[in-house]
Amino acid sequence: MSAADHHHDEMLYKAWVQVLDWMKEYAAEKGVQFTKESDFPDFIYRMERPYEVPTTIMAVSLSDERGEPFFLASVSPRHAELKHVSFRVPGGHIHYHAHWEEGKGLALEGKLSVTKEKLYSMADRAKVALARA
Repeated sequence: MSAADHHHDEMLYKAWVQVLDWMKEYAAEKGVQFTKESDFPDFIYRMERPYEVPTTIMAVSLSDERGEPFFLASVSPRHAELKHVSFRVPGGHIHYHAHWEEGKGLALEGKLSVTKEKLYSMADRAKVALARA
């Protein structure tokens, strides 16, 4: 892995940790559930190898008061070539990919920076859409 690839991966996983924090804050502020859905497979089966990513969490969800997930987020595993953060609305056709872009940070479809406000907006829209379903 080149130094540039290592830097890209490091920044993507740091951004992922920020997304996790924002989703936890969203859950606390909005009275919804934050759930860890899965850890990285290489963390689970790592045996004695050191773990180099800043979190073990690979996928999370936000769920309404009925326990129905309305917003899912996940990050690519370390072995993936083109790593990204994915945001999905269960049962819908809404699926965003965010990649690390130098100078922009985590960017949706390479265009819009993922900020706390943007994440909250996406989660709010997903929650409203699920409530109508």
